[in-house]
Amino acid sequence: MTVHALSGLGSQATGGGVLLADPAPAVGADNPVMQAITWAAEHFIGLFQAAAESFTGLFTGILPLLIVLLTAMYAITTWIGEERVTRAVRWSGRFALTRYTLMPILAMIMLTNPMAYTFGRFLPERHKPAFYDSAVSFCHPVTSFFPHANAGEIFVWTGVSAGVLAINPDAYAKLAVMYFLVGIVVILIRGIVTQWITGVMINRSPDREKFAQFDEDYAAGHFQGAGR
Repeated sequence: MTVHALSGLGSQATGGGVLLADPAPAVGADNPVMQAITWAAEHFIGLFQAAAESFTGLFTGILPLLIVLLTAMYAITTWIGEERVTRAVRWSGRFALTRYTLMPILAMIMLTNPMAYTFGRFLPERHKPAFYDSAVSFCHPVTSFFPHANAGEIFVWTGVSAGVLAINPDAYAKLAVMYFLVGIVVILIRGIVTQWITGVMINRSPDREKFAQFDEDYAAGHFQGAGR
């Protein structure tokens, strides 16, 4: 028995001799409005799917690393002793070379951003702006080896290293070392320049006598964070 297709509709023969109607076109397939709505819906949910995949990658990748690094830093500080760490930081603030290299590095690694800037309390008032400039400038270079120090902006380092990882993964370690070392050079330059600018501004300020008093108080040990 042969079933004929309805008049006006395309048909095709099957192997059994049955004529079936062609599948109806999807509703709105040629409608630009429906196409636009479909495209927007697909990309809307796709945005959240991509965010979920990114979150999963962070949860299984960078987050455990950050937690382990933070735990290690707290453990080292506990083993060494807070008083010894404080003395090392205060010693590093005595000389310009260490004040704008070693001191910001220790501050960032031990306290992380933004607590690292509190190490400035061990410095005289005239040196605090330069220390802050050095410390804040080291927020990104430090993440190449110690991502826990500035986890909120780890995307800066990952953005810098993404191209190298894609082209030459073996050069990743070299890039991390260079990024870290260049950061140290930059914070040293910024610290020295900012210290000089601060000195010029203090000398031109009508309140320069107050800074002289601050220096005397610091020399006498009367400052925030002084040892007991």
